[in-house]
Amino acid sequence: MAVGLMSGTSADGVDAALLHTDGESVIDVRGGITLPYDDDMRSRLLDASQHDAPTVELLRLERDVTMHHAAAVAKLLSKAAPSDRKPEVVGFHGHTIRHVPRENLTMQIGNPWLLSQETGLRVVTDFRRNDIALGGQGAPLASMFHQSLFVDEAPPIGVLNLGGVANITWLGPNNTIIAGDTGPGCGLLDEWVQEMAGMPHDRDGKLALAGEAHREIVEEALAEEFFTKPLPKSADRFEFDHIDVSMLSIEDGAATLCAVTAGAIYAAARKLPAMPSTLWVTGGGVHHPLIMKMLADFFGSVRCVSERGQNPDTLEAECFAWLAVRHLRGLPLTMPETTGCSEATCGGTVTCGCPA
Repeated sequence: MAVGLMSGTSADGVDAALLHTDGESVIDVRGGITLPYDDDMRSRLLDASQHDAPTVELLRLERDVTMHHAAAVAKLLSKAAPSDRKPEVVGFHGHTIRHVPRENLTMQIGNPWLLSQETGLRVVTDFRRNDIALGGQGAPLASMFHQSLFVDEAPPIGVLNLGGVANITWLGPNNTIIAGDTGPGCGLLDEWVQEMAGMPHDRDGKLALAGEAHREIVEEALAEEFFTKPLPKSADRFEFDHIDVSMLSIEDGAATLCAVTAGAIYAAARKLPAMPSTLWVTGGGVHHPLIMKMLADFFGSVRCVSERGQNPDTLEAECFAWLAVRHLRGLPLTMPETTGCSEATCGGTVTCGCPA
């Protein structure tokens, strides 16, 4: 039994999931919750992710974020069945402050030793840097998990995670796999809506649905070098902030940013060996009707993972529980086809001193 924790770049909160797994084909979800950040924590995380915070402030933020994760574990286990309340390990992604793969740099804050003391559990963390040391991009990390989850689906299919950044896993015949980030997910849209409308996100797509996408801006954005590269590739949440919709209305700006997201996903898919027969979508973006409609216009068959009984809001947290168990078993977390690393590799580190 393992707990997985994920704090996405949107800085909405901590997703926590409880999983019975062998780190391979056994994936039995026992529960999942989200513990939102308050406005102050969210503001501090977004500020640290975009600017160079003083060291002591970053350390304070790391401590506070870790304690929030510990509270999420406690909340998750309080809702679990008595027999499930003694997991063996926690997969702790932390919160990404910087991800600059072109310079071999990545940083996630979160104190695994503090989390271990608070939960009484071993903690696996630092999932990305070994991959980067082997020439990889350090992301995406969910691809092999997707492969195990969707083994019963006829290939080729795509599994799309719509978070702050969007990433896709292509699953083809004979267990072939290709993965990578496609570009902005909901990050640019969220930032636009927060700045222009004072809303945390475009709830139910109301703003974007009332607007019209500006095609010239979309085409100009997608002509940038990142979007012309084939997978695998990776990007930072704020790498696309140069995409400028400031001359548009709130509604048209929202619709335009949705079109950039969907267009970038399609551009990446067109470079794959074959177009996915079905695109399965997970992450917060599944709740945005215009993005989902635009994807359906491109791909035809677009379905939410909830149709398979999976929770799109906690699937990534489930992944980190699975990855933690793989680490304990010495199994690969990434491979050249998913991150560009030189060889399949087992990443992460594990805390010591707490009972298994």
